[in-house]
Amino acid sequence: MTEAANLKGWELQHREESEFIEEIVKDIISKLEQFSSDIPKGLVGMESRIEKMRSYLDMGQSNKVKIIGVCGMGGIGKTTIASVVYKQMCSKFEGSSFLADVREASKRYDGLVSLQSKLLSAILNRDVKVHDVHKGTEDIRKKLRSKKVLVILDDVDEVKQLECLIGKRDENWFGEGSRIIITTRNRHLLDQHGVDDAYMLEELEVDEAFELFFLNAFKNDCPTLDHVMLSVQFLRYASGLPLALSVLGSYLYAKSIEEWKSALEKLKEIPNEEILKKLEISLDGLDETEKKIFLDIACFFNGADENYVTKVLESCGFYPKTGIRELINRSLLTISDKTVWMHDLLQEMGRDIVRRECTKCGQRSRIWLYEDLDHVLTNDTGSEKTQGIVLRLS
Repeated sequence: MTEAANLKGWELQHREESEFIEEIVKDIISKLEQFSSDIPKGLVGMESRIEKMRSYLDMGQSNKVKIIGVCGMGGIGKTTIASVVYKQMCSKFEGSSFLADVREASKRYDGLVSLQSKLLSAILNRDVKVHDVHKGTEDIRKKLRSKKVLVILDDVDEVKQLECLIGKRDENWFGEGSRIIITTRNRHLLDQHGVDDAYMLEELEVDEAFELFFLNAFKNDCPTLDHVMLSVQFLRYASGLPLALSVLGSYLYAKSIEEWKSALEKLKEIPNEEILKKLEISLDGLDETEKKIFLDIACFFNGADENYVTKVLESCGFYPKTGIRELINRSLLTISDKTVWMHDLLQEMGRDIVRRECTKCGQRSRIWLYEDLDHVLTNDTGSEKTQGIVLRLS
């Protein structure tokens, strides 16, 4: 009896010790998170954006499931922000999953099935194989509904992807306190799904752009005055887009002033392929009429009055009211003070698409340079398509 009584006391003592150790572990994790919450070197301008995201997530105030959308043009930093938030906060949840490049992964034969498998495997911490989309949908709903999870769906471009991975907004797939972050270029998709908040990212401020460009272009080196003067022109080209600032800065690192000048001259004639390739993905999913509207604005109407642009496009049978709205939803266009605006690099991307149609400017669908137009009209070398556009805009 004495031995049994002592055993009882031993269990109580060790249960108390276990609870005490658990509190110590939680305290250590909390302190570690304070150190790891610093923004990694190279992610300039992210501090305020990360803080904004944390406020949207509302971790300390709400136990309901919250879905946050992060939206903006390609290269603006959506994935970067989601990645930093994920690393900082995943330890606060029972399970977590970061599904990268959902748009591209979904194109494969077993795309959605593979994404469902990755989601379940990551959160349940064991290998889970899904063989059917409908079965995978049911498994996610049943197996995760009691778990507090953090899920990142990166670069989503269809509502179907959301419905297969996190369910419809009015369905209860995850436990209390769960947080879902969706990154996308399509604001309308977020509205369709009914997210709790949508964070619209903007370009870097001038001082932030300088810092990011200098970090990539000079590392720890001290730039010459000539390099600094030329930097202003590269910054003007990048127009606050983090992707462009990083790509151009890295390309110019350790190059001479003559190479910098040559690169700048080349950019005036031949846009940077790496940057434009990333941006061109934004056109995926647009119908032919919407693409034509995008190209017309890129070539002719950037900075023009909204009513004027609408009337011209209506005369072409392009249904501009719905088309322009779709371009705005996809972060390809903005309307400010009744003026149509497109980011300089998006405009450059659109014009590059037209240039690639044909080496001869007269055979392209659009001509925007006066000297090219003069040459075509003087020598009568334009195609019927080009002549139609010239007449339309004259």
